Amino acid sequence: MATASIAKRLKDPSLFRQQAFVNNEWVSAATSKTFEVNDPGNQEVIGCVPECNVNDVSKAISAADHAFQSWRNSPVETRYQVLNKWKSLMHEHAEDLAKIMTIENGKPLKEATGEVLYAASFLEWFSEEAKRIDGDIIPGGMPSHRHLVIKQPVGVVAIMTPWNFPTAMITRKVGAAIAAGCTTVVKPAAETPYSALALAELAKRAGVPPGVLNVVTSHENLRDVSSHLTTDPIVKKVSFTGSTRVGKQIMEQASSTLKRLSLELGGNAPLIVFEDADLDAAVKVAVACKFRNNGQTCVCANRLYVHDAIYDEFAQKFTQAVKHMRVGYGLGENIELGPLIHQGAMDKVSSFLRDAVDKGAKVQTGGAAYGSSGTAVDGTTNAAQFFQPTVLTEVTADMLVSSEEIFGPVAPLIRFKAEEEVLAWANGADVGLASYFFTRDLSRAWRVAEKLETGMIGVNTSVVGSASTPFGGIKQSGIGREGSKYGISEYLNIKYINMDIS
Repeated sequence: MATASIAKRLKDPSLFRQQAFVNNEWVSAATSKTFEVNDPGNQEVIGCVPECNVNDVSKAISAADHAFQSWRNSPVETRYQVLNKWKSLMHEHAEDLAKIMTIENGKPLKEATGEVLYAASFLEWFSEEAKRIDGDIIPGGMPSHRHLVIKQPVGVVAIMTPWNFPTAMITRKVGAAIAAGCTTVVKPAAETPYSALALAELAKRAGVPPGVLNVVTSHENLRDVSSHLTTDPIVKKVSFTGSTRVGKQIMEQASSTLKRLSLELGGNAPLIVFEDADLDAAVKVAVACKFRNNGQTCVCANRLYVHDAIYDEFAQKFTQAVKHMRVGYGLGENIELGPLIHQGAMDKVSSFLRDAVDKGAKVQTGGAAYGSSGTAVDGTTNAAQFFQPTVLTEVTADMLVSSEEIFGPVAPLIRFKAEEEVLAWANGADVGLASYFFTRDLSRAWRVAEKLETGMIGVNTSVVGSASTPFGGIKQSGIGREGSKYGISEYLNIKYINMDIS
């Protein structure tokens, strides 16, 4: 019934796939085992996908290794055409891709559609970057010697992606890998496999050759599957987006064969509003930055520092904006916030909120799960995994919301009085992915941007991600960059050749 229900909502029902994708074929797990995927908005079962094990993953790795022998030598024009066709198909089927994402992830349809278009932009960008994989000729000290530097694809790449951006995290990695001449094995999050499988269907239609893109799904076998991907000597690189804790485990496992790594890990983003900021603009951007995907992103504003001189006014305007946010099932009309991904996320947000209130924080709006009072979102939706968008004032440093990533719709507002003070607080985290601040002072803009210890900074904006710019962090927020001209370099080896022509 769930499958039929999904199919009726799609213009192209064949995009809803319930098998793994290996060597351009749709396959079941060797054991025929499956696991269920639930809609976080209503807890209904969407469908089932294969419970792949190590043997299934080995077949995908072998397919990728075999395909690499030819794909590595494919003409640049071929890679360009395949990636561009894939991008065009994503645009053509954007509505269906967004619906699949909303049903398995929960984010509102408008936001899901935005992610689909954002994801497609990486395929377009890297199709062009494939043409710019160049090298160097370096002058040498000996007249008969010629020093050449060439770039070659690293090989088979294992790609592990999270549930919060189930489409964009794949294209941002796979687009770069395929453009570089690599082949891939993708392991999507167990919560959101259908977006990955729909992308695989479109990749096949776009002409991606057998074995260049493989998608395996797992849930109960996740630990063994991930370990195999990070230790198999055929795999030459691992690209992972997720928590810092898991990233460290992957780094340790990958060290056994010294694999190349790209790790985009946790964030605890500070957002600073200085006393000279455009207050209305800061409120608007801060709301969008905090509550994007219901606060479930690694670049969401997590700690909102507001100067004491404007704190009360900012808090009042910010709270009013949050009060009017429309919460409900993602396919509903004008929905801005959907459900949290699972009960574990609900429990974490609730515990952080209790900790803050117990220590003196004031709830200005929200402050509870919808289901806790027996009410339903919009009066119609099962409220089990919906949490009220919440604003906290009088937040202090001893509260969990001040020091740990919330990953939910709770905005803690923290007072500060001096630039040096807030910079020390902002830089006090052991992670450094993104940060944001608002000021109309040009000198301060340069000064603070240079002092903030994060890989990405938004000044008077929350936009830090695009296909043409480098995405990534410093400290314990990861290794490497995705997107931009730097992103494709992560999938290339540099080879030096000294040629004696005497």
